[in-house]
Amino acid sequence: MFRSFISSFIRLRRSFLVVMILFALSSAVKAQLSTDFYQQSCPNLLKIVRKEVQNAIKSEMRMAASLLRLHFHDCFVNGCDASLLLDLTDGEKSAFPNVNSARGFEVIDAIKSSVESSCSGVVSCADILTIAARDSVVLSGGNSWKVLLGRRDGLVANQTGANAGLPSPFDTVNAIISKFADVGLNVTDVVSLSGAHTIGLATCRTFSNRLFNFSGTGAPDSTLNSTMATDLQNQCPTTSDGFNTAPLDRNSRDVFDNHYFQNLLTGKGLLGSDQLLFSGDVAETTSTKSLVQSYSSNSNLFLTDFANSMIKMGSISPLTGSAGEIRQNCRVVNS
Repeated sequence: MFRSFISSFIRLRRSFLVVMILFALSSAVKAQLSTDFYQQSCPNLLKIVRKEVQNAIKSEMRMAASLLRLHFHDCFVNGCDASLLLDLTDGEKSAFPNVNSARGFEVIDAIKSSVESSCSGVVSCADILTIAARDSVVLSGGNSWKVLLGRRDGLVANQTGANAGLPSPFDTVNAIISKFADVGLNVTDVVSLSGAHTIGLATCRTFSNRLFNFSGTGAPDSTLNSTMATDLQNQCPTTSDGFNTAPLDRNSRDVFDNHYFQNLLTGKGLLGSDQLLFSGDVAETTSTKSLVQSYSSNSNLFLTDFANSMIKMGSISPLTGSAGEIRQNCRVVNS
């Protein structure tokens, strides 16, 4: 019994040390990044990015969610270094979570072109992604926040890391929590950042497993609202190619609000991984259920926590100082 106690104590101590190290690294990163990084070198940066994002969303409302997702998928692999943007045969664009899925690259190109016209060779693609994500939220009705800047662009991509580290719509709650913890994010971040699904669309292939023969039951997922299940079966027949789309936030697809969480309370989460936050076996023990309930009834709490979690996510392992480079073209490393 004594040995068991000592073993448990050691494991607990190691976990505590890991948390403290991640906290220290996060604090150090925030000290290197700053909200006024380009105040002298590119004073009109924020206005330029906002204008381009606004134009893109006017052309296609879905683009707000697409730009936000690019920032997520970039930061979870190698940190926020714009490695996702690189055009490589073995790059992150070709990873399973991104291929035929990640979109908005041409908007980032347009932003980069406008920024370069104003201040050439100064602003990183990684920072452009970060600002564009914030602006996408604001222009969809969400809260604003001050973006920390000063990231530099990575020189390599990591397809293996993208395949292994990006959260999947088929993941369990524990798997998602683990993937978030690997990059220094906690359960509150899991639930608040999942709220990004208050805007945008998802293809049938990401949720069709819930519609007809869920887990071999011969019936739809029992946690899925029956009326919604019928609608989705019509939208995503078994004969389709899986690329039809449905709103992630039923009846509120383009407004950044807490309606996504209200849907989870009534079984109207589109992705299995979303609905599990409320209905899953571990939703209570992991506190995801209580967070969903809190956000569903308190919009200000969700929007505040989301902004704070975005700042944390944007601070994942950035390249600063002389590390990396400032890409001339976001799709390729400088020659």
